Amino acid sequence: MNKLPVSLKKQDTALVIVDIQELFRTLIYDMKNVIANSSRLVRFCDRLEIPVIFSEHYSKAFGATVKEISEIAHQYKPVEKISFSCAGDSGFISKLESTKRKQIILCGLETHVCVYQTARDLLQKGYQISIAADAISSRNVSNRNLGLAYMRDLGVQVMTAEMIMFEILKIAKTADFELVSDILKENPQQGR
Repeated sequence: MNKLPVSLKKQDTALVIVDIQELFRTLIYDMKNVIANSSRLVRFCDRLEIPVIFSEHYSKAFGATVKEISEIAHQYKPVEKISFSCAGDSGFISKLESTKRKQIILCGLETHVCVYQTARDLLQKGYQISIAADAISSRNVSNRNLGLAYMRDLGVQVMTAEMIMFEILKIAKTADFELVSDILKENPQQGR
């Protein structure tokens, strides 16, 4: 039986956005929902002062982070990487360690490559990993689904963006809840 993961806590959590870049816009399965749910998580974390870290995989070739996300996260400078795993980049690891957070929310691209390798490597370094399953994808659905299944087998929490947000909040009618209530009401399938 798997050990029950520790509940996500605002003060222990950081959000990592992996490679949601312009070149992938027309190539990724269900990209519209990946962008919408990642955007919700960025805004949620930003309002609650939860650290947000972006990676861009070789942006010279793959472009910058999509504008829907970069415009709401302009205060965060992306970490440029060439390794598939974010954890393979010393700049990323330094930035992550500086947050002093051990619970990591992952979203981004591609599920079976960069997201999976990042999750695996961070697990090996002792981090607790939660994946926002509706904020990750791959070029085809079978790679997305297999990547998710494999990460679950490794001990990654597979959740949705909304599950993550409500787990962090834990209670309604708090100052934090009021700060993000408009984000919680959004239906990413229908837009804001």
